[in-house]
Amino acid sequence: MNGDQKLDVCDKKKQDFIQHFSHIVKALTEDDMGHPETGDAIARLKEVLEYNVIGGKYQRGMTVLTTFQDLVEPKKQDADSIQRAITVGWCVELPGIGLDAINDSVLLEACIYRLLKLYCREQPYYLNLIELFLQCSYQTELGQTLDLITAPQGNVDLGRFTEKRYKSIVKYKTAFYSFYLPVAAAMYMAGIDGEKEHANAKKILLEIGELFQIQDDYLDLFGDSSVMGKIGTDIQDNKCSWLVVQCLQRASPEQRQILQENYGQKEAEKVARVKALYEELNLQAVFLQYEEDCYSRLMDLIEQYSSPLPPVIFLRLAQKIYKRKK
Repeated sequence: MNGDQKLDVCDKKKQDFIQHFSHIVKALTEDDMGHPETGDAIARLKEVLEYNVIGGKYQRGMTVLTTFQDLVEPKKQDADSIQRAITVGWCVELPGIGLDAINDSVLLEACIYRLLKLYCREQPYYLNLIELFLQCSYQTELGQTLDLITAPQGNVDLGRFTEKRYKSIVKYKTAFYSFYLPVAAAMYMAGIDGEKEHANAKKILLEIGELFQIQDDYLDLFGDSSVMGKIGTDIQDNKCSWLVVQCLQRASPEQRQILQENYGQKEAEKVARVKALYEELNLQAVFLQYEEDCYSRLMDLIEQYSSPLPPVIFLRLAQKIYKRKK
């Protein structure tokens, strides 16, 4: 299969994935839309789903489908099993939506378990999926909490920005749900439920998740906004980002004072002063070297821990994010 054919297959999978969303909305809302008591709430749920969920890259959800197809023999990939894999993929997409809108977030999280019940209740892996989603939701909420308490608005405390705290935030807020959840879901659906297999997969996937978030932090400031589609605000928002942690590890007392006076402030000149400080410390080169070292370490982890799973599952994810620009 040449490059164009592979691209066509990927595009077709993504199109099938997106098109299935209308069936999900229908399954979640159709029966109760006219309910005399809750009909208005169901109409709101439909709006929340259609407004919040469509429009992303669908990388997490698509990972469930592609991993499932890597793990299950083609002859066992009937239309129903593919539909279930796509549905579970959409469940993975839902945990990342609406973190700032509490009620919408609760509604969307509840939809995960309704979908799993509607599509997977009769499957032997149903309980494992329920427990997986519950655990990853809890871990993501812990990560969000760590992020909020480490960098409260209007209270800059550089002493909180340690590498240990940063890695904890990344692990819980990003890595579990973005990388471990979709692969683990596909593993359960393929009948792979051994503790060792899941622990080994987790070792690799959490490392991929950490690199992904570090890249995000770097691109937030040094990325091309025309490619990213947004202008980052980590400095203004007083975020415990990888860049500020690296800066603090290298800064002289005078440079630390500059950071203290300018970090977490909205004024453009203060943001520019922090960026200039990062450039003085050559953090762009530090990042590029870190990315290379991390990718090399990932290749070693994949070689060591991927078995008995096909290494392509992990290689695909690692190669997708390596040297990414957005």
